[in-house]
Amino acid sequence: MREATVDKSHIFIIMFFISLIMSIQSPIFTPYAAMIGASSVLIGIMLSVSSLANLTGNLIAGPLVDRFGKRIFITLPLFASGMLFIGHGLVSNSASLLILRALNGFSLAFLIPAAMALLSGYAANSEQQGKNMAINGILGTIASIIAPLIGGQLGVWIGYANAYFVIGTALILTAVYTIGFLKDRQVVVVKRDSNPKLLSLKHVLGMPSLQIVFMTGFAVMYIHGVIIYEVPYLTVEQGLSTANTGRLFSYLSIGTFLSLSLFFINRFDPVKRLMFGLFGMCMGLFALFNSLLSLGLLLFLIGLCFGIIMPAMATALTDAVSREGHGRAFGVMSAVYSLGMIVSSFLTGIIREVISPYFIAFLIGMLVLTIVGYNKLRTPRPAQSRIPY
Repeated sequence: MREATVDKSHIFIIMFFISLIMSIQSPIFTPYAAMIGASSVLIGIMLSVSSLANLTGNLIAGPLVDRFGKRIFITLPLFASGMLFIGHGLVSNSASLLILRALNGFSLAFLIPAAMALLSGYAANSEQQGKNMAINGILGTIASIIAPLIGGQLGVWIGYANAYFVIGTALILTAVYTIGFLKDRQVVVVKRDSNPKLLSLKHVLGMPSLQIVFMTGFAVMYIHGVIIYEVPYLTVEQGLSTANTGRLFSYLSIGTFLSLSLFFINRFDPVKRLMFGLFGMCMGLFALFNSLLSLGLLLFLIGLCFGIIMPAMATALTDAVSREGHGRAFGVMSAVYSLGMIVSSFLTGIIREVISPYFIAFLIGMLVLTIVGYNKLRTPRPAQSRIPY
């Protein structure tokens, strides 16, 4: 028991540093891309291509993670991503930056499904699963509160290119840490002597309980993608410093941290939490495009709802699929997240001169909320939602 607790602590530490390091680039990528000549449309394409590469890798990663173990697919992507981020600081044109974004998106596609599948093996029931995911979310949120401030200041102090050198080096050091301390939980990876029945992509996508999760995940990441695109663009349009945009991202993260800290929420039905959180995000967007409240306060409220949704999605997924299929299921969920980012980044870059991207995100969120609510009402509650193997 003590060994399992220590091993789980290493997962939390590693995922905290991954979140911290990756979030440092949030306030600096858009102004950096604009500085080397990328237009608003091209920046949207860069974000979309990265997410498209990530989606492709997610679908490949799931079966490989279940078959070969999680640790290797955490360590190797960290090394690769570290080198690619160092490459970000060496580019001289937008075409090179586009290629590096695509390669980095593909390499990181293996990381999240592997890490989430590994963490999911340390829970005996749905409530423990929700608590583990919430703790991971809290640590990630703390990282995302600190990281944009660090990233914004790094951009001011040492310049965008040198900031990417720091990000890449930090990821490589994290990869070295995984070699020494991270262990696969083999009891989850190999549970039977015989070959288990594989959970196919068609099976995963055809499950009503997972369709609700995937639709919500798409809407949430679409909204998140709009915010990731629009808030840093204030640096370009309004002449703000990256430190100011980093501070705005921190408001979002503080709201997420607050809701993740409310562990009693994990006792409620995860689907109801999904619907409540998505409705709250939509209302925040409605207030954003109507300028009803200050941007910082609205980002805080959207972050609050985001923190309600994310552990609920992971819990709903693990409730529906047995442990041998967690890699595949998390791979598909990560692919759906990437799809939401692809569509939002690309569409936002095109439409932002014509119509508010916040309004389109509001419409998409409300449409998904309506579909999820309808499916929830018409789908009878099963006696046992977990698929046997």
